Amino acid sequence: MTTETTDYKIKVENVTKKYQLFKTQSEKLRSFFSLNNHEIPNFWSLMGVTMTIMPGEAVGLIGVNGSGKSTLSNIISGIIPQTTGTVDVRGETSIVAINAGLRGNLTGRENIRLKSLMQGLTNEQIDEMMPDIIAFADIGDFVDQPVKSYSSGMKSRLGFSIAVHIEPDILIIDEALSVGDDTFYQKCVDKINEFKAKGKTIIFVSHSLKQIELLCDRVAWINYGQLKMIGETKEVTGEYRKFIKMFRGLSKKEKSKFQREQKNIQKNFSIQAYEKQVTEQLQAEEPGNKKVPAEVHKTFYGSVISEKMPVSSQILTWGVLIALIFFCLVNFSGYSLGHVITDPSLILHPLQHLMFK
Repeated sequence: MTTETTDYKIKVENVTKKYQLFKTQSEKLRSFFSLNNHEIPNFWSLMGVTMTIMPGEAVGLIGVNGSGKSTLSNIISGIIPQTTGTVDVRGETSIVAINAGLRGNLTGRENIRLKSLMQGLTNEQIDEMMPDIIAFADIGDFVDQPVKSYSSGMKSRLGFSIAVHIEPDILIIDEALSVGDDTFYQKCVDKINEFKAKGKTIIFVSHSLKQIELLCDRVAWINYGQLKMIGETKEVTGEYRKFIKMFRGLSKKEKSKFQREQKNIQKNFSIQAYEKQVTEQLQAEEPGNKKVPAEVHKTFYGSVISEKMPVSSQILTWGVLIALIFFCLVNFSGYSLGHVITDPSLILHPLQHLMFK
């Protein structure tokens, strides 16, 4: 395998994310317990993203709507699992996004305590920082009202204030600055720069190239599930502006065709073909290494959580369910377990037996 630097803060390698396009919730539930592998349409939000973020870097994620930016940030923060690939995050993360981690039925003050406790802070530490968090969010008396009554801007302010005051190693900001007013925006920029000065690692997801250029050292352009480009901020944003200009120059029909083609690529992506491609590339670099296929397979699947119940667990679940039904029928029939084992037909019509006892 190729050697890489080991002093990174975040490394994602061959990361993909598949969503199965179920038509109904019942179809999704049946698929989870199903023993057969009937085909379900897939959509690959990410198709093999590999990137490394160093300590103290501020990295921007850009791309059109639906490109996979938020999916990648949610995987890095641990909110959702990847389908394949490895994600190595060295430090505590805190994600700032509208509604991220906020419970609607709880008040702002209760959400502050809950999120802080989840990050490992003690009640004494929370009590000490509570006034600063409330002052920074600047939502007034609404801090004692249920979050479900907040505007999107108020949710963003509260979420950002909590995230920056619990001092995470890695701060992930997902479009959270797009809903605030100018005064709050400047407070956020100052706080982000303060984090950078402390050597904190920042991932900044935004459609605003001006914000990206102001705050980020490097930029990753995610384009319909693929890492199109990663590099210095000015270089990547320059290429992205060219892409946006090209897209805006298309007719309405041409735009629809372009988007449809990109979505079809994401629907028809083959993880097996991608794994074969990665294996062949590494074998070309290390022609004498016979362990490459096994090593690649391990990086693809060695650290992922299956989103489908394993066959062994399905069989066990069905066995327990059948046993439960059996014992319920035995109890309902009025006969002892010994009688039923001797004559199983006794439980076939329990109502009939009960009627003539």
